[in-house]
Amino acid sequence: MKGTLYLIPSTLGDTSSSNSLPEINLRVIEKLQHFVVEDLRTARRFLKKILPEIIIDDLSFQILNEHTTPQEVSSLLAPAIEGKDMGLLSEAGLPCVADPGALLVSHAHENGVKIVPLTGPSSVFLALMASGFNGQNFAFSGYLPIDKKERVLKIRELETSAYQQDQTQIFIETPYRNQQMMEALVETCRPQTQICIAVNLTMPDELIITRTAEQWKQMKWPDMQKKPAVFLLYR
Repeated sequence: MKGTLYLIPSTLGDTSSSNSLPEINLRVIEKLQHFVVEDLRTARRFLKKILPEIIIDDLSFQILNEHTTPQEVSSLLAPAIEGKDMGLLSEAGLPCVADPGALLVSHAHENGVKIVPLTGPSSVFLALMASGFNGQNFAFSGYLPIDKKERVLKIRELETSAYQQDQTQIFIETPYRNQQMMEALVETCRPQTQICIAVNLTMPDELIITRTAEQWKQMKWPDMQKKPAVFLLYR
C-alpha cells in the first residue's frame, strides 16, 4: 500500500493558525514524519508555532522550490511510494497555487499516490471575494513581466480580456515592487477600469480597496510597499 500525500496550507502571515486553519489540519500534521517544503527554515518555524510540542529534529524535510528540476521531483515522493504518509507544505496559503508544489502532485497522480488537499487560506480567492468583481469568470496570471514595456503590454492584454470576456483579472507582485505595479496600472488602464488591491490579507492591518483608475489618480495611496498584495482588474 502506498502512503497519502497531504497538501498542507499555511497562514498568509505571522498570525494565529486558529484564525484560518481548521483543527483537523493540526491533527493530520502531528501524525506526519515526512514533509516536502519550499523553505526549510520557515517550514520548521511554522510547524513549531502551530504544534509547540512537536520534535522538529525527528522530522524529515525535503526541498521543492523554483530550482528543483522535474527529474529531482521523483525522489521527493519516495516516502509515499514506500507506504508512508507525507505532507506538502506551502510557504504561504495553499500548496500548488502560485507555488511550485504542482510538480509533486502531478508526480503523485502518475504513481497512484492518494492526494488529500486540506482547507486553508488563499490570498487569491480572498481578494476575489472582497473585490466586488466577477467571481464566476476570472483568471489568475501569477507574476507579470518585470520589464516595463512588457509589463504595460501585459496589463493592456489583461484589461482587454476584462472588457471583452467579462473576466476578472488577478495577479501578484513581489512586495517591494508593489508601488511600481500600482503606478503602471493607474497610468496604463482606461480611466473607468476598476482596480482592486488586497494587502496583508488575514493580518490585523488588512486592507482591501476597489476604485477606478481615475479615482486612484486622485487619492493618496495606502502603504503597500513590502507587504504581500494581490491586484485585480475588472471592467
